[in-house]
Amino acid sequence: MLKGLITLIAVGMSVYHLTIAFIGAPQALFFRTTHLLFALTLVFLMFPIFRKKDASGIRDDAGGTIGGSTAARAGWPEWLLIAASVFTIAYVWINHDYLLERFVFVDDPTRFELVLGTIFTLIVLEATRRVIGWALPITALIFLLYGIFIAKSRPEQIVEIMYLTTEGIFGPTLGVSAAYVIMFVLFGAFMERTGIGQLFMDFALSLTGHTAGGPGKVAVVSSSLFGTVSGSAVANVLVDGPITIPLMKRTGFRPPFAAAVESVASTGGQIMPPIMGAAAFVMAEFLAVSYLQVTMWAAIPAFLYYLAVFFAVHFEAKRVGLHGLPRSEIPRFMDVMRVRGHMFTPVLVVLFGLILGFSAPLCALAGTLSCVPVALMRKSTRKDINWRTIWGALEDGAKNSVAVALACACAGIVIGVITLTGAAINFTSVVLSLSKDLLPLALILTMLAGIVLGMGMPTTPAYIVMVALLVPAIIKLGAIPPAAHMFAFYFAILSAITPPVALAVYAAAGLAKAPLWESGWAAVRVGAAGFIVPFMFIFEPSLLMIGEWQTILLSVTTASIGVISLAGGLHGYFWRTAHMWERICLVAAAIMLIKPGFVTDFIGLGLLGLVLLNQIVIHPAKAATAPPAG
Repeated sequence: MLKGLITLIAVGMSVYHLTIAFIGAPQALFFRTTHLLFALTLVFLMFPIFRKKDASGIRDDAGGTIGGSTAARAGWPEWLLIAASVFTIAYVWINHDYLLERFVFVDDPTRFELVLGTIFTLIVLEATRRVIGWALPITALIFLLYGIFIAKSRPEQIVEIMYLTTEGIFGPTLGVSAAYVIMFVLFGAFMERTGIGQLFMDFALSLTGHTAGGPGKVAVVSSSLFGTVSGSAVANVLVDGPITIPLMKRTGFRPPFAAAVESVASTGGQIMPPIMGAAAFVMAEFLAVSYLQVTMWAAIPAFLYYLAVFFAVHFEAKRVGLHGLPRSEIPRFMDVMRVRGHMFTPVLVVLFGLILGFSAPLCALAGTLSCVPVALMRKSTRKDINWRTIWGALEDGAKNSVAVALACACAGIVIGVITLTGAAINFTSVVLSLSKDLLPLALILTMLAGIVLGMGMPTTPAYIVMVALLVPAIIKLGAIPPAAHMFAFYFAILSAITPPVALAVYAAAGLAKAPLWESGWAAVRVGAAGFIVPFMFIFEPSLLMIGEWQTILLSVTTASIGVISLAGGLHGYFWRTAHMWERICLVAAAIMLIKPGFVTDFIGLGLLGLVLLNQIVIHPAKAATAPPAG
C-alpha cells in the first residue's frame, strides 16, 4: 500500500509539472511551495527514519542511494512530518496575497508565523539530511548560527526571510528546481524508459569499438551521451559502467584504469551540452541569461574535456599494445542508425527548440512528449512500449528530482542568511586578503573550496555556496562573470573524481573490483584537463565563445593540441612510447598551448615539435610494451 501511495504521489508530481510547463507557471511563491510539498512528502515516505539498507548501496552525488535495496516503512514520525509540511505550506497558500503585499522587516510577523517558520525550517533541514546526508544541513546550521551569534541578526528576522519571503527557502534556487530541473529529469526518465540509452551504447560501439582501446573510447562517447539522460555522475557510472568496464578489462586495461575512464567520462556528463547538470540552470538564473547561452559557454570546455579523456585512453592503449573488440562483436554503424537512429529525435527537438528561442521548460516538455511517439514509429523500438512505460517514467522522474529540490531548498537557507547579513561582502574581503589581491591565488582558493564542498554535498548546492561566497572575489579581481561562474561550476563537479572522497570513482571501482586510491589517482590523471581548462578560460574568455570568431578558432585549435599533448605526457605515449624528458616537454607544451597567447603558443608548439622530431625522425623505434597505468 505504501509503495502504491508513493507511486501515485510521484506520478501526480510529474503530471503537475508537465501541465505547468504547458499552460504556464502560477505566481512564484505558490508554484515553489507546491513543488517543495510534493518533494517533502516523497522524501518522508521514501526515506523513513527507521530503515535498513544493504551494503551494496552507493551514495549518489545527486543525493540518495543507488544500487542498494531498502526495507522501508513509514511510521508515526513520517506522518507527523508530512502533516506539519502540509499545514505550514497551506498557511502560505491561504495567506498568499497578504504575504505578497506585506513589507519585509517593516510588518512584524506574528508569533504564530514565527512558530510555523521555525518548524518549517527544521522540516527542510531534516528532509535534506535524509535524502542527501549531513553535509548540507550542517552547512545551513552553521550559517544560521553565524547570522544569530556573529552577525547579530534577530532570530525573528531570520525566520521571516526563510518562511515569509522568496529570498530564503522559497528563493530563486528552489524556483530553478521547480521550473527547470524536474522537467529535464523527466525528459531523462522518458529517454531511459523508451530505450534511447541502448541507442547511445550501440552508437558509441559502432564508432570506436574496433579501434585501439575501443571499449575505453566507447565509455567516453557513450557517457557523454548519457549525460543527456542523467545529470548525476554516479548514476551515469551505474548505467554505463556494467557494460564498458568489463569490456575494458577483457581487452587488457587494468581494473583501476578502467574505473578511472568510466568515472571521468561519466562525470563530464554534467558539463556536456545540450543538457547539462542541474547547477547549469541555477547559473542561468543567477546570471539572468538563457539556458542556451550557458550551453554555448560550456561547449568548448566540454569538448576539450572529452578530447583529453579520449586521447588518454588512446595513448594508454597504444603504449601497452591493446587492440579493440572483434568486428563480429560490434554493431555496424549503418545498422544502428537504420534500426534505432530515429531515437535521436527527442534530443534534437530539445536542441532546436533552445536554438529557436523557446523556453527551456517548454523544450523539455516537447522532448518528453516526443519520446513515446518516436519509439512507436518503428517495429524495432516499439515492442516494449506500453502504458507501463509512461507510468514508470512519470514515477522515476519525480523520484529522481526530490534530491535536487531539497538541496535547492536547503541552499536557500544559506542564501537567505547571506542576503540578510551581508556575509558575502565580508567573505569576499577575506578571500581578497588571503590571496593578496592576486587572481591566481584567489582561483586556487576557489578550486580547493569547490572540491571540498563537492565532497560532502551535491553539485548544485556546492556551486550555490561558491557563488555566494567566493565568486564575487574573483570577479572583483578581474574575471568576467560567465567565466567566474563556470569556474565554480567545474570544480563543484570535479570533486566526484578527486580523492579522498570521489563518489563517481567509488561507484566505478566497485564495478571494476579495483583499489579505491589507485583508481582515484588514475582518474585525476585521465581527467587532468578538467583541472586546467577552467584556469585558462578565466584568463582567455574566447574558450567560452566570448569574443571575435578568429580568436575563438585559434584558441580552440591550440587548446585542443594542448590537451592532447597533456594526455600524451601524463600517459607516456605520443607517436611512440615517451621517455621521461619527452613526457616533461609534452606536459609543458600542453600548459603553454592551453593558455591562449601568441608567445605561449609559439613555445608550446616548439616543445611539441621537438618531441615529434625525436620520435619520428631521430629515434623512430617502436614502442616497448609496458604494464598499463593505474
